[in-house]
Amino acid sequence: MKIGASVASYTTTWDDISAAIETLEAGRWDSVWFPDHFIPPSAWKGAENEPIYEAWTLVSAVAGMTEKLRLGHLVSGNTYRNPALVAKMATTIDQVSRGRFTLSVGAAWLKREHEAYGWVYPSMRERQDRFEEACALIRALFTAGGQPVDFQGRYYSLDSAPLSPGSVQEPHIPIMVGGLGERRTLRTLARYGDVWNLDGFAMGREDARRLGGMSMGLYNRKVSVIEKHCEDAGRDPGEISHTVFMPTMLTDDQSEADEFIERVGPGTVAGPAGYIIERIGEFAEAGVEEVMLAPRPSDAESLQRLDEEVVAAFS
Repeated sequence: MKIGASVASYTTTWDDISAAIETLEAGRWDSVWFPDHFIPPSAWKGAENEPIYEAWTLVSAVAGMTEKLRLGHLVSGNTYRNPALVAKMATTIDQVSRGRFTLSVGAAWLKREHEAYGWVYPSMRERQDRFEEACALIRALFTAGGQPVDFQGRYYSLDSAPLSPGSVQEPHIPIMVGGLGERRTLRTLARYGDVWNLDGFAMGREDARRLGGMSMGLYNRKVSVIEKHCEDAGRDPGEISHTVFMPTMLTDDQSEADEFIERVGPGTVAGPAGYIIERIGEFAEAGVEEVMLAPRPSDAESLQRLDEEVVAAFS
């Protein structure tokens, strides 16, 4: 089991982010991930004028600060950037990091940041249509073997577009799809993704609450849906690796844990070290390859404590 950490890019400072990265690089951690937002999500009760750093720029900087950590976003919003540009950015970071980048993508959901910056915020259906088309385009570029790519979709197109340099990783940069949506998101994963991320922050919906939040019941249900979509797409579900994004609080204070779960949502795992180790272990036994812990705050002190009390159990 690999263990990564999501480091907050909002309501923080560069000095704190830098110290967190140094702690991760020196510790037992396998990867570092950043949220892709332009206004702090409401779960953290951050005012809109709180500091927030652009996620792709952060990953570029961290690529030069580290040597062992894998890098990525949880997840990069499709509506913010043209997908062909994203593919070019991804291969550049993969080159700079010598093959340590994972391209994770999602349809985007935070309406307010689109309004704030004057970006179009399409309907849910159109965002899903754009997302699926973007994944098809990116995969076409990644798998073209250096040859120019033509692509004609409803929203995006390529005219003999090269992607050079390509990926350091073989056969290409992994494409991670994050989300829970059974009809569209998981179908897009089955068609174009290499990695699925079960997002604990997205578990505010009724089905997540009914199935117990960050539970094996929810995980198993989504896996069965993925397998059905893979069957329809003529794809081996074993080609898709599974990861879990787990909002986390390490605490021996039950009231503190309860407040954190109430504020963040039912996908949260909060409690003493033994409890968190047990929950991670359940997913490891089910075949999950990596869990990304998302402590808040994600400062150096919190990450060091998690390293010593939780991550060490899986080293």
